[in-house]
Amino acid sequence: MDWLTKMNNALDYIEENLTGEVDCAVAAQKACCSSFNFQRMFSFITGTPLAEYVRRRRLTQAGIELQNSGIKVLDLAVKYGYDSGVAFSRAFQSVHGINPTQARNAGVTLKAYPRISFQVTIKGVQPMNYRIETKEAFQMFGLEGVFHPDKENDTAPRTPHDLWVQSQANGEYERLFHNAGGRPTFVSPELCTLHAACGYRKTEGETFPYMLGAFVGPDSKTEGYTVAEIPSYTWVIFPSERIAGWKGIGNVIENLYKRVYSEWVPTSGYELIEGVDLEIYGGNNESGYIELWFPVKKRG
Repeated sequence: MDWLTKMNNALDYIEENLTGEVDCAVAAQKACCSSFNFQRMFSFITGTPLAEYVRRRRLTQAGIELQNSGIKVLDLAVKYGYDSGVAFSRAFQSVHGINPTQARNAGVTLKAYPRISFQVTIKGVQPMNYRIETKEAFQMFGLEGVFHPDKENDTAPRTPHDLWVQSQANGEYERLFHNAGGRPTFVSPELCTLHAACGYRKTEGETFPYMLGAFVGPDSKTEGYTVAEIPSYTWVIFPSERIAGWKGIGNVIENLYKRVYSEWVPTSGYELIEGVDLEIYGGNNESGYIELWFPVKKRG
């Protein structure tokens, strides 16, 4: 079964359960990947978080039912998973711009978010550089946050980006830099000292761990930090273009993730496996680049 079929099977499951529970773990299972990877792929490819897509699809269907049946608003709210008519009305108005009662009036305009499907599209001839490497197990250590792919946490930092900003503001970034010590022998001297790791341990529900960290070297000072064991993997590594300064690195990272998921994964003959993803930074104060590392295996 190819990648497109698997991803569209996951969309079939979502569509069939709009009036019930959409379990992200089940959708990911149908896509033959982890819940975290499925949500991240979906978000980067479509530009919409999975939870928001499901919400829009439910409220699209609810609008159709309001205009074509006599169902009560409260019954419709329950049908599409809302605890109260008030919560449903608020969500409905946020999408359609009018409340459910007004939606029954003749001539009103509603918004329709159609079901999506995944396809391979030829986008041009821009090359995508990558390399395949197998590395022995190693360790990383650093500052950890636990995040949700779709939801903001109640406590700061709420996103991985916030973790970087916060640690630079409170001095933890500088302290970690000095505690990193020398690099292991397998690390290129062109690389920066601090990087990021994601998915290196299990966390509750659909959350994922993210570490701003360094490679453990012979003189690293790891006490008081989270230490992650990175198993031996076959990695696919995608280097970005080098940019002047670091101001635009966020957009570079986002575009590179999107190309990996929408262009390389569907056609490569490899599949991403559940495990650790790395953001490896290189360069200096004047210019820099990033490498995205994903553990992979050949498709059977």
